[in-house]
Amino acid sequence: MNQTMELLLNRKSVRAYEEKEISTEVKDTILAATMRAPTAGNMMLYSIIEIKDQDAKDQLVKTCDNQPFIAKAPLVLLFLADYQRWYDYFHISGVEQHCEQKKITMRKPQEGDLFLACCDALIAAQTAVIAAESLGIGSCYIGDIMENYEAHKAMFDLPKYVFPITLVCFGYPTKQQQKRELTQRFDEKYVIFEDRYNRFGMEVFEEMYRKRHAQMFGEKKEVKGARNVGQMMYQRKFDADFAHEMNRSVQAMLQAWVNGKP
Repeated sequence: MNQTMELLLNRKSVRAYEEKEISTEVKDTILAATMRAPTAGNMMLYSIIEIKDQDAKDQLVKTCDNQPFIAKAPLVLLFLADYQRWYDYFHISGVEQHCEQKKITMRKPQEGDLFLACCDALIAAQTAVIAAESLGIGSCYIGDIMENYEAHKAMFDLPKYVFPITLVCFGYPTKQQQKRELTQRFDEKYVIFEDRYNRFGMEVFEEMYRKRHAQMFGEKKEVKGARNVGQMMYQRKFDADFAHEMNRSVQAMLQAWVNGKP
């Protein structure tokens, strides 16, 4: 096994960091690798904000579902799906007049453009994560940045066609984090299909979730009102307060992006 495969197969989220700064040289190396990430049409439909201000980090702890380790991370990068830069350039380069000459309407960014920009930003984020991992630096994704759209828009002065798709915390992992066991993943047969999508019935789901059920429930028949993994994950994740806020926030962002509402 080569070093790259070993790194990929052993990577895990890190939420506790040593009190050790990430040097400018190391940070620049991570960002240089990030800038080489695959991107749609070489348009680089993303931007990155390094969050240095401690007050901003402290605020993100609250707006990102109360996660204290955000404030302690030596390096915090906000990855933005960004079509504003290109849209501004379209205007500056005379695209509107060009469209008028061709008797067509200049279009605005739409849902597909947003999804493409989200892909670009997430690919860049994962490239940064793997680059950091190769340098002994752990990381953790914060999807909760999609909540509280209005607050984050104001915090980072985000224009209409920019959306915070993920926040990533970086730092040197503590010894405890280094020794922590890898989180179990599903077996490949439940995720990787051939030629077409497979839907499962009760028998397959019971086999698929058997290990997780044992981890969550042990010998108990019920935990917090839930009797199986499906019920537990529904109430803990899918129907949780943060999930409702995330959906509200994304809906507000979509209205601004597609309908031109501020």
